[in-house]
Amino acid sequence: MVTLYVPLIEKKYEVFLPVSRKVGEILFLLSKSIGDISDGIYNLRGDEGLYNRITGQEYKLNEMIKDTNVRNGTQLVFI
Repeated sequence: MVTLYVPLIEKKYEVFLPVSRKVGEILFLLSKSIGDISDGIYNLRGDEGLYNRITGQEYKLNEMIKDTNVRNGTQLVFI
């Protein structure tokens, strides 16, 4: 479980990320989900990125979550 901050809509969410998926897949799923739960306030742009909130590290689209430093309790920013 990670904390996901979405500055564009000024919200944060607690989410489970499947470790066997690539960051690019996670970004796509998060975009669709955030669009749905924000009642259309967030619109899918297609150029979103996932960043570590503490270090500012950007996660590459082709990286598997299990191969990154994302662990239980990690704070991420979705921009």
